[in-house]
Amino acid sequence: MNASQDPTREARDFLAAHTDIARVDVLISDLNGVLRGKRIPRDSLEAAFANGINLPASIFALDITGNTIEETGLGLDSGDGDRACMPIAGTLAVVPWQQRAPTAQLLMTMVEPDGRGWHADPRQVLAGVLAGFTHQGLTPVVAIEQEFYLLDTQRGDRGQPQPPRSPLTGERARSSQLYSIGELDEYADFIEAIHHACEAQELPLDTALKECAPGQFEINLRHRQDALRACDDAVMLKRAIKGVAQQHGFDATFMAKPWGDEAGSGTHVHISLLDGDGHNVLAAADGNPMGSERLRHAIAGVLELMPASMAVCAPNLNAFRRFQPGLYVPLTPCWGFDNRSVAVRIPSGPAAATRLEHRVAGADVNVYLLTAVLLAAMAHGLDNRLEPPAPVEGNAYDQLEASLPDSWGVALELWLENEVLGERLGHDFQRIFYANRQAERALAQRTVSALEYEWYLRLV
Repeated sequence: MNASQDPTREARDFLAAHTDIARVDVLISDLNGVLRGKRIPRDSLEAAFANGINLPASIFALDITGNTIEETGLGLDSGDGDRACMPIAGTLAVVPWQQRAPTAQLLMTMVEPDGRGWHADPRQVLAGVLAGFTHQGLTPVVAIEQEFYLLDTQRGDRGQPQPPRSPLTGERARSSQLYSIGELDEYADFIEAIHHACEAQELPLDTALKECAPGQFEINLRHRQDALRACDDAVMLKRAIKGVAQQHGFDATFMAKPWGDEAGSGTHVHISLLDGDGHNVLAAADGNPMGSERLRHAIAGVLELMPASMAVCAPNLNAFRRFQPGLYVPLTPCWGFDNRSVAVRIPSGPAAATRLEHRVAGADVNVYLLTAVLLAAMAHGLDNRLEPPAPVEGNAYDQLEASLPDSWGVALELWLENEVLGERLGHDFQRIFYANRQAERALAQRTVSALEYEWYLRLV
């Protein structure tokens, strides 16, 4: 009997295998990528699989502070009604870092009463984009890399975050040690606990590495031939990192730019496309490392829509602080082969593994929306047989003027005005996302920072 015939089978099998589980966190990712939901007792899990869990549609109207943005039309104007959220198969897993009581978690996605995807749910937006690829007999293969910072749980004298103290030496991290195995060893217990959590949740963990700034790490997942599951994996990994960090006496942040003078944290997405026979259509048939005609079309689409995509790639006030010269953050739509100074990199490797790597987004993105935007842009390039400019060789920062939007307001206007993204992601969603982000931007504009008081209060 398959899941469609018996929707509660996964829940029953899980509860039978984990008799100690007392409660389950049912979770859904909002526009900011913040996980929201409910905690239910184990006895309610089968009912959740059979009938779903009701949550208000206004979850997708919430800004980062948790306030409902009425301009989205999802709040009181619509009655602030509930929608059913249905389980995502394969995401029911134990939460090994939860110490108060044996706990499991389950990712959910919001649906209409007739079972269709709710148009404001980022996961359903991605599902809509993927349907277009399925119609053309193509399967996106996706891998997601996420950078983050470990922080001391104690703030500095002025409330600022501080790098962590080494569990081995007790000294606070001060220097940049890219790819340092020694620093991985210092945080070995934390890294090992991440591995254990990923095994318990069946996440396809690939590599862990020390990034260039103090306390900064990157943990990567292996690719999947299911873009939705690849994003589910990334969402679960992010929660695992935060939970394990707390368990080990740290904080973990995916904030794009915690410190102005250190490297920001990014999200890199690798994408290839398979045809019905399992062949990578981005690879040249003759094995040419320059890739296929379809690779060029896909790159061209991503580059063309990159300015309008910045509202998703840099979704908040802090995100735009990451875009500074010389810090491995692309500043202009460009591409190249095995070149880390460009926005779209074609990594080296076997021809069959030809893929594009998008390097623009911050670690603070909603990965469903980011992947949806990238795939929509690739589809746009493929459908219209677009051609990219010449690939960049050498340092792109020295050769090209910065041209990507460096203003949150400009990025939002470009997003709202872009017809291609509106058609491929849904015009209703385009408007909801704009209203949500614009309201948060207005709130940020009304907030006076400590820096402004320090610089201007007495001197002007």
